[in-house]
Formats: sequence, structure tokens, C-alpha cells
Amino acid sequence: MADGASSSDPAVQRQLDRLAALSLPQGRLGLDAMHSLMARLDHPERRLPPVFHIAGTNGKGSTAAFVRAMLEADGRCVHAYTSPHLVRFNERIRVAGSLIDDAALAPLLKEVLDLSGDLGASFFEITTAAAFLAFARTPADATIVEVGLGGRLDATNVLPRPAVTAIAALGIDHEAFLLAEETGSPRDPLTRIAWEKAGIAKQHAPLVTQCYSAAMAAAIAGVAETAGAPLVARGGGWHADAQADQLHYRDQAGTLDLPLPALPGAHQADNAALAIAMLRHQDQLTVSAGAMERGLAAAHWPARLQKLGHGPLTDLVPQATVWLDGGHNSNAGEALGAFVRERMGPVHLVIGMLANKNSDALLAHLKGQLRSITVVPVPGHESHDQGAYTAPDIPTASASNVEAALRTLGPETRDTILIAGSLYLSGDVLRRNDMIPD
Repeated sequence: MADGASSSDPAVQRQLDRLAALSLPQGRLGLDAMHSLMARLDHPERRLPPVFHIAGTNGKGSTAAFVRAMLEADGRCVHAYTSPHLVRFNERIRVAGSLIDDAALAPLLKEVLDLSGDLGASFFEITTAAAFLAFARTPADATIVEVGLGGRLDATNVLPRPAVTAIAALGIDHEAFLLAEETGSPRDPLTRIAWEKAGIAKQHAPLVTQCYSAAMAAAIAGVAETAGAPLVARGGGWHADAQADQLHYRDQAGTLDLPLPALPGAHQADNAALAIAMLRHQDQLTVSAGAMERGLAAAHWPARLQKLGHGPLTDLVPQATVWLDGGHNSNAGEALGAFVRERMGPVHLVIGMLANKNSDALLAHLKGQLRSITVVPVPGHESHDQGAYTAPDIPTASASNVEAALRTLGPETRDTILIAGSLYLSGDVLRRNDMIPD
């Protein structure tokens, strides 16, 4: 799946082809083009319902899913902008609770592309502008916006007055962009990442954060102070602990004892807690504790430790349990490894990773838990081949695609199979297994 994707609707496809032809001009950094595009569109970013703006290396999408589920459980109508899509471009733009349909998407993209003219806007800038324009034209109670890459220079950072901003878990990713040398930026890589993400801080909007190292926390605090954003840090402004089957949350407003989220993985308790903290530290919407509880049970986020149901792919291994995860960096690998040890046991790993990612990011955390490794390409992208993966004493092979990998494992296998390494690969798996996100 390429970023531009494809559509069965000819009108949408014409605009996706135009999007796919865009590229970020070499050497251009900053938000000038995005601000100019917003002006040409009569500033839709200023006309949105209360905005929940979320950055982070890992967990920002899950946090957005929890915020949306809890708001909707409280009867709220919610816009949401997330990325990347898995199967259909439409997944990026959820208008008033539903994915944008093709009939609305085609003219929307055409309008923004036509107006972008000489700006040299990128794929993500056009997509972000289209989302904001759709949201500004449709009534709703809230808007959830997930940062695409970084924060400080991300296209979404033209939002002027969010109700609340947040930073999820942090780690190293997108090094070529986020760690490029720049005067005045922190030299330590993780501290630089924290500094970049904190760039979404806005005056008077609470900035809600997780726990980080002292240097990272100090960098975030410095950016928040400069921006005039009240900092609400975990361990200071709010606290949360997962114990047994309960999520215990507390802040100055009181305590909550809630069930653990339904999304698999111990790390999802942290994402859920961040979502709760966001809701409780903004003053534009109120959400009941009952709605938070219902939202924790209802939240769904595809390709993040997703147990696959019946479909053309899984029916090739009918006696096996098949899991799918799109994590592709070391922090995601750590969460994945913990889940495999606690819930799966030894697995047959089917892995496909982009060539610009660390091929050991997942394997390093799966030691002792692998029955076999089958390496597959990531459709439409350059990816690591079998030689990039080193796992002594583990049978390792390659296959032309996931279907071929599952056929090789065979219909008799009763073991657990884990497909992992890339959200692009995950999207291809969901499409092939007739599990298109809605």
C-alpha cells in the first residue's frame, strides 16, 4: 500500500493520483506553506469544535481511539484525523463519527489541491488541510487530531487554540527527519525527540504528558513554559496504576477506579490513562466516569495487537491463532515482546519491515519466543530481505507474501502466528483477509 493508496471510485482515484505525485520540496522545513494554504481556505483550523491534539512516538493513535470512544460513549459527536491509513485513504478522515465517504472525499481533495497551486504543498499537508476543511463545515462536539510526524513542524501544528494537547510514549523513530542537525535543538537524541513533540504546546492549553527521563521531561517543560501552556505531567499533575483488572487513576479532581481497557497489551493501560487525563484537564467538555468506563471497553484500533478473525488468509491456517501488529520500532517491540511472553507463548513470526527501519527492533524483544521466522516484502515499499534478520537456531525462510507464508506453515499448525513489522504490511493483511477498517 503506497501512501497515496487506491480507490474503486474513479473520481477519488483521480485525486489520489494527484496526491501521490506530490513531494516535499528539498530543504523546505516549517509551516509557511501550511499557513498559506489555511488562509486560501479561509482558515478552517480556526473554526473547529474543541480540539484534542496528540503527539508521541508510540501510543498516540491508541490514545486518540480511547478519547474518541469515551466521548462517543458520553453521547458526543466526534471528528477524528489520524494517520496512516491501513487499507483506504478514507480512514484518515472521520467526520462526525463516520469515515468520510467517496462522494464527499473526491470534491474535497480536488478543492484543496486546486487551491494549493504554487505552494508546493506535500501529501500530508494537503490531507491535513482537507480534513480541517471537512471538519469546519460539519457540526460536531469535538475534534481529535493525531500528529503525523514530530510535532513542532508537523502540518497539524497550525491549530491555534486546542482544548488540550498531549504527548504519548516517546522513543527513536523517523531519525532522518526528527534528528537532523539544527541550531538550538537538544543534542541527545531522545531529548531532541521530546523537544520536537512538545512543539504542539499552545498558550493556555494544558499539555498532558506521560513519564519520561529527567532530561526529556525538562525539555518538554521548557517548551511548555515558553509557549505559556500549563504542564500536566504524569507523576505530578496526575497518577495512574494498573493493578489486577483495575485502572486506578487520580488527580486533583479526585480518583477513578475503572476496568482495564479491552485493547490487548499492558501498555494500553498507559494510553488509556493519558486519554482520561486529557479529558479531565480540559474545560470545554465534560465526560462522565460511566462514559469513560464504556469507552475503555469499546475502543478499537486496528493492527495494534489485533486478533484476526475468519477470512481468506486465516482460513489457510484454520487451527492456528493469528495476531497482527504494525509496530516497527524498539519501543513497540518491547510492548510486543511483553505481550507475546504473557499471552501468546512461542510464535511463528511472519515479518516485513521497511528498509529504513531497524530490522532488529522487534526480534531483539522476541528472543526465546520464536518457533520460526518467515520474511515477507512490504507491498509497494522497499523492505528488508531475509539476510537482514539474525536469529541463531531459529528456522528462517522467506516468502513472496503473507499468503505464501501461511500456506508454508500449513493448515495443520495449531501454533500461534504473529504477523508484524509494518503498518503498511498490516493494511495489506487486513485487505486480504476482508477486514477493512470502518
